[in-house]
Parts: sequence; structure tokens; C-alpha cells
Amino acid sequence: MKYILALDQGTTSSRAVIFDNKGEIVSRAQQEFPQIYPRSGWVEHNPNDILSSQIGVIAEAFVRAGITGEDIVAVGITNQRETTLVWDKKTGKPICNAIVWQCRRTAEYCERLRNDGLEKQIYDKTGLILDAYFSATKLKWILDNVAGARERAERGELLFGTVDVYLMWHLSKGKIFATDYTNASRTMLFNIHTMQWDEDLLKLFDIPACMLPEVKPSGCFYGYADVTMMGAKVPICSVVGDQQSALFGQLCVDVGSMKNTFGTGCFLLMHTGNKPVYSKGLVTTLAAGTDDTPQYALEGSVFMGGATVQWLRDEMRMIREASDSERYATRVKNTNGVYIIPAFVGLGAPYWDPNVRGTVFGLTRGTKKEHFVRAALESIAYQVYDVAKAMEKDLGSPITALYVDGGGSQNNFLMQFQADILGTEVLRPKVVETTALGACYLAGLTAGYFESLEEIKHNKQIERTFVPSMDETARKKLVDGWADCVRRARYR
Repeated sequence: MKYILALDQGTTSSRAVIFDNKGEIVSRAQQEFPQIYPRSGWVEHNPNDILSSQIGVIAEAFVRAGITGEDIVAVGITNQRETTLVWDKKTGKPICNAIVWQCRRTAEYCERLRNDGLEKQIYDKTGLILDAYFSATKLKWILDNVAGARERAERGELLFGTVDVYLMWHLSKGKIFATDYTNASRTMLFNIHTMQWDEDLLKLFDIPACMLPEVKPSGCFYGYADVTMMGAKVPICSVVGDQQSALFGQLCVDVGSMKNTFGTGCFLLMHTGNKPVYSKGLVTTLAAGTDDTPQYALEGSVFMGGATVQWLRDEMRMIREASDSERYATRVKNTNGVYIIPAFVGLGAPYWDPNVRGTVFGLTRGTKKEHFVRAALESIAYQVYDVAKAMEKDLGSPITALYVDGGGSQNNFLMQFQADILGTEVLRPKVVETTALGACYLAGLTAGYFESLEEIKHNKQIERTFVPSMDETARKKLVDGWADCVRRARYR
């Protein structure tokens, strides 16, 4: 039997997942890597940690499956988006740490652009809110602040890429310098209507065009991974940003179908077909496809999802394992009035407020660790609620079902609370590794491993459906309390 290898390079860990022709997981390996916080609101990664961890888990997944690179039909890559890397074109060495999507160092620059009246121009071309979240301002910061970077870039000595570009460049020993439409659409440099790097935006951010990778469909042949990387000359047949990959992995390919990924952040996406839908609080982005025909999605991004649980574990030391959060949360009937606003790097959609910081409300002498942990988990669901309601407003129709995936979707307490707060069913698939699964499906379709989407749809299985059980009065009281705390946190 032959297999598909999906590389899932995330914000806090790198994973390799091997799938069979039923979309079932044969083996997987995961390795966390360090998060770097040089200043308040700044987040970085060492590019060598990204690369070494990803290469390491490939070998581990092969060993666990008892296979070699010769058994792999194709590789699919999915990755954390917006994270920005610049490296030397000859040596492949990064010129500085990667600036992570969560990083807020360019928030003041974005505010200046907004004051200059440039927000509408950027939104009309890219579908993106003018925010430090996206790659363009991060790249400009590197060129302006790393010694000699701008001069070297203008001489054609430096390359820019999101994580997918950096991985492929190294996996192919410098032979592949490309990205896909979904990742390009998150840079704030790519015109989602012309499907090209936009000259006006390159001029605005002062970005040399020679730094930019070629842009291709998510599902297509990109080139071969070098033999030294996988023990065989394996074709790379898909590249896709993690959230669009999860959308495809959930088989949300029809207009109106939607999913939420509970990862480091939370990302709610709805497929809108071949026409973009515009919003006041959400972003319009490109969805994954296997040809040059643009597919669009509406997206709302929550910056602190699973990262909030990591904060409980690593900084607050309230839990030893992320899975402990569910056990503590279910020991109490409620949060005893505690609300946590986890705005450690500002608030994302639908607020887009980079200045607010994490705040806790409602502490009393009766507050216990269990209340605090439960409030942290509930904060994730509240943030998803805010995005979902903004999406309902844009579409003019209520959400009828929400497909979920990502590590946080394994938390039964969180999923039930999400269903209760939304007042709609939450459906968890049997395979929750849908980010990797989307890359697998796209690579498999490109390589002919899967004959069609219809064949793939027969594989889909729902493991559990969470049905709302909270009455409307209780729901409204909780939601109103959350909204009041968000207002107060932003006011200060």
C-alpha cells in the first residue's frame, strides 16, 4: 500500500501525519518547539527550530508506520499562516527570527496607515483588515530594522516567505520557491481579485518584488523533496494555509458550509464559493482549490484559543497537562462569576483591537483554581461566539451547524459549552486532524491517489454531535456578562 504524508507545521509544534486511501491515520508524530517573547506583545520563532522539528517528525512518523519514503505517493504541506521569514538566497540561513502571526510589534505602524486613510485601499485589494496580524508590516519591519536587510533585498540576495515557502525551499534544497493562493492571500500584498502580487501594495510597504515567491493553486505539483530529506524523491503535491486546509479537510467545499479550528488560536471559516463576501469585522480570504479558479471564504480569527490553556499550564502552572483543564472545569458548576479576557496580544475578530490586554473580572475570596480554569476554557467559546454572530450578521442568516477540529475540539466540556452558548449543534469528526487531512486530500487529488471529491466524501465520519442544552435565559445572562467584560477591558 502507498500513503500520503501530510506535514502540519503549527504555531507551537510541528507534526507529520501519514494517511491511507481511506483518509485514516496510519501514524503521526509531533514535536513542540520554543516560543520566544522578546518584549510585551512580541512573538518570535527560531526558523531552525521550525525546520529541525519538522524534519524530525517526518523520520519519527516513518518509523512508527514501518515504512520509508519509497512508500509515499505525495507530500502535502499545511502551515501556520502570516508568520514571516527572510533568509539568504544562497545559504538558506535566516537573517533574523521569524515574526509570528501573533506578534503586535507593528500595531502602531498599522494605526498610522489607518490615519492616513489607506485602510479601504488595502481591504478592497486583499479582503484583509489593516492589522499587524498579517505579513506585510512584519516584512517591512525586518527590512527596516535588521542591519543591511533592505539593501541586500534590493540586490536580490534575500527571499521572503511564509512558513510553507521556507519549508519547501529547504526540503527541495533550494529548488522550490513558491507558495499557494491561500498563504499569499494572508500577506496583505496579494490581490485576491487579480490573483497576483499587487504593485501598489508592494510600493506602499516598500517591498522588493524579487523577494516574493511564485504563487500556485493549493493542489498542484510544486516539485520534489530532495532524496536526503525523505530517503526518496517524493513529489510535493499540495500547499495550503492551515485554516483553509481544515476547511477542505472538513469537506466544507459548498457555499455556506463552515468550521472552527480550536488550535493555538481559533479560526472560524465559511466557504462562500467563487464570489467574495465582504464584512465589517471579518476578513475575506481565498479558500483552497486545485486550479486557478478563485474560491473564497469568510474568516474570523481569535488569537488566543489553545494558547490560553498553554498559558494556564506553562506560565500560571495551574495544570500539568492541557487535558487537565477539562477535569478541573467539570469539578465546579460554573465560574462563580469569573470572566477571563485572554487578550494577551490584543483582540482579533470582530474587534481588531491591538491595544487591549488580558484582564480578569469577578474575582472574590470564593474563587478557586477550578473556577479560574473553567473561565479560561469558557473564554475560548465566548470568542468563537462573537465571531459566529458577526458572521451571521454579514450573511443575514443563522448558523445551523458548526464543524469543529483541532486539539481543543477533544475537550468535551469546551465543545458542550460551545454548543450551549451558540445554541446550535457542534459536530466533531472521527478524524480531528483535519488540518493535516485537508493537505492530504489536496495532495491525493493532485497525485491521482484519490479519484474525486465524491470518493473522499464517502470517508467522512462524525464521531460525536454536541447538542445545546442550556436554556435561553441562562445563555443570555452569560453572554451579556461576557460582552460587558469585553467592553470594560477595551475601555481601559
